[in-house]
Amino acid sequence: MSKDKIDSSTRTTLAAINFISRLVLYSLLLFFALDNLGIKIGALIGGIGIGSVAIALAVQNILSDLFSSLSIVLDKPFEIGDYIVVGEFSGNIENIGLRSTRLRSLTGEQLIFSNQDLLGSRIRNYKRMTQRRSAFSIGVTYDTSPEQLRKIPKIIEKAIKKHKHTRFDRSHFTSFGDFALMIDTVYYLDNTDYALFKDTQEEINLEIMTEFAKDGIEFAFPTQTIMLETNNANKQP
Repeated sequence: MSKDKIDSSTRTTLAAINFISRLVLYSLLLFFALDNLGIKIGALIGGIGIGSVAIALAVQNILSDLFSSLSIVLDKPFEIGDYIVVGEFSGNIENIGLRSTRLRSLTGEQLIFSNQDLLGSRIRNYKRMTQRRSAFSIGVTYDTSPEQLRKIPKIIEKAIKKHKHTRFDRSHFTSFGDFALMIDTVYYLDNTDYALFKDTQEEINLEIMTEFAKDGIEFAFPTQTIMLETNNANKQP
C-alpha cells in the first residue's frame, strides 16, 4: 500500500474518532459543569435522553454514514486507488470521507456515493483480481470439413500458448448455430493489467486469423438462402 493510501485512510479514521471523542468529551464536561453549579442533572439527563432519541432520528443518515466510514476504513472492502464497479457505475477510488466516497470514472467525471449506500451495494473490486478469465466463441462456415474442425482447437491453443502470461484452459467445437459451426474457448491471463489483456487478446485474434487463412478455414457471417419455386402448370404453351 502506498504512503498516500495510508495517509488518507489514517486521516479518515482519525477524523471519525476525533468527532466522536469530542462529542462525548463535551457532553461529559457539560454535565460536570452543571453538577458543580448545583443543578440537578438527573432529570436533565432523562430529558436529554428523550431529546437525544429525537435528535438521533433526525441525524440517523449522518450517523449511518459516519459509522459506515469507520467500517470502510477498518474492514477495507476497497482502498484509495482501487477500481470498483457499483451497479452501473465504475471508477477509481479518489477519496474516502466521513460521509461519502468519491470515485473518478473512466470518462472523467467524479462520482459521489454516500458511505451507507456504498456498503449496502454489491461492489466488484477489480484491483484485487489475481487473474483475468477470457471466454470467446468463433463461428466458421458449414462448408468447413471435419478434418478442419479438428484442427481449429489446436490452432487456437497454439495461438494462446505463445504468450507469456496466458494459461490455456479449453477449446471445443460445441454447437451448430443458425449460420455457423461454433467453437468455444476459455483461457486465463495471470496479470490483471487491462491494457495487457487487450493487447494479448488482439495478438491471439490476429494469430487465429492468420492460421485460418493458411488452412482455408472461413469465418461465418449471417447468410440467408431463398428458395424459388416455379409453377409450370400455369405457364402458357
